[in-house]
Amino acid sequence: QVQLVESGGGLVEPGGSLRLSCAASGITFTMYNLGWYRQAPGKQRELVAAITSGGNIIYAGSVKGRFTISRDNAKNTVYLQMNSLKPEDTAVYYCNARINSVLPGYWGQGTQVTVSS
Repeated sequence: QVQLVESGGGLVEPGGSLRLSCAASGITFTMYNLGWYRQAPGKQRELVAAITSGGNIIYAGSVKGRFTISRDNAKNTVYLQMNSLKPEDTAVYYCNARINSVLPGYWGQGTQVTVSS
């Protein structure tokens, strides 16, 4: 059974930092491309950052320079370090693991990030 379990969300003031983690089980982790997505109320889910099985990385323009995605294949975990957080970063953040761009892959349950003073 495949499971992706996110953690690390919470309430933070503007300018603060959070580190999200997503622990995977039930998959051959090294074969999967991993992504962090977010969905704000009333908006569509959007890609925040992704890292391929080979280590290639892409970021959404809105987070480039502030967020860093990384993976630890020994721990079957993908991380999202979020710095200089803004109120517009408020959303539910989801982890995704997919083996290619055709199949939808697997999703975690999401973790809430709220940036507010």
